[in-house]
Amino acid sequence: MSTRTGKGAPGLAVVIHDGTCGLCQGSVGWVSRRARPGAFEFLPCQAPERQARYPAMAEATCMEAIQLVLPDGRVLGGADALPEILRRLRGWRWAAALFRLPGAGLVAPLAYRWIARNRYRISCAIGASRA
Repeated sequence: MSTRTGKGAPGLAVVIHDGTCGLCQGSVGWVSRRARPGAFEFLPCQAPERQARYPAMAEATCMEAIQLVLPDGRVLGGADALPEILRRLRGWRWAAALFRLPGAGLVAPLAYRWIARNRYRISCAIGASRA
């Protein structure tokens, strides 16, 4: 689902994530290493800059799921953000197509929500403790 929350940085997609979650920080690092130059800006949900730039985005929204603010101002959240993130990575565009497979529209959001709800436990289990 897409909403509008104002413009992101010119040409950059802004990834808003839980800055206290080890799994989230690890995911941001993984994406950052594979991103095409100038593809993303990363901003923790808890940062005063996020609150100043995106005041219409409730903290509960960005703590519930990753938010991707596209350069045109559209906002994709949770599983809806993943294909767009993958399209902006070197060597991973093909994986975005997996989200168009039959059943992916049902499975991806369920899997994403489960992981998001359990992200702190998962972080501890994989040794990526909270920041």
